[in-house]
Amino acid sequence: MHQHLQDKVAWITGGGSGIGAATAKRFAEEGAKLALTDVNQEALDKIAAEIGGDIFTMTADVSKRDEVKAAANAIEEKFGTIDILICNAGINRDTFAMKMSEDKWDSVIDVNLKGTFLCCQAVIPPMMRSKSGRIVTTASIGALGNIGQANYSASKAGVIGLTKTLALELSRYNVTVNCVAPGATMTPMLAGVPENIREAMVKEIPLKRLGQPSDIAAAHVFFCSEDAAFITGQVLFVDGGMSTGV
Repeated sequence: MHQHLQDKVAWITGGGSGIGAATAKRFAEEGAKLALTDVNQEALDKIAAEIGGDIFTMTADVSKRDEVKAAANAIEEKFGTIDILICNAGINRDTFAMKMSEDKWDSVIDVNLKGTFLCCQAVIPPMMRSKSGRIVTTASIGALGNIGQANYSASKAGVIGLTKTLALELSRYNVTVNCVAPGATMTPMLAGVPENIREAMVKEIPLKRLGQPSDIAAAHVFFCSEDAAFITGQVLFVDGGMSTGV
């Protein structure tokens, strides 16, 4: 079987669970060398043990520049370069805008938007040096607007603007920058949502099911493979058709 990511060094943030863990497993199958970061070392150890082989793991809070820089340096030291960045780490702190505390606003913007920027910034030097690279950011169907998610929607809409700008700035180095925007996907984030609300969500999805982390991982593989070499600055909604209608 042809492995799409043979020997590519892939850094996946939020690699300890959900979409990040599913992407790590899929990338391992595709032949990539894995570097996983998360705020939870226990979760990283569990995923690394499940996948097996030589996997680099390190705790890093993407909203803190020194921790991001330290992670990028350590990954480069181990593997010599960074070919792929999957900006997957994210949080939500849902509440109506009228009642939203400054802390709930700041924490979501810090992790989802600033964290994405800091990780992208950290991989630009190695990708410039090798004159190639793949960056995939994570937005959400929430970027289109969602009740109770002013902070989350704003952070994810910001990620889309950031993605398009980086695609333009980094094109001269043969680095592509694209964005995957998941719809309702069965992750730990969604597991906390009451069953009746999840059932209501499924009714709104044209394909009549929730997304699986593996559905998102497949989009990550595509954007990072040679098949997507002429695609940059794009946003791919992986949402069962939910963003399509009115």
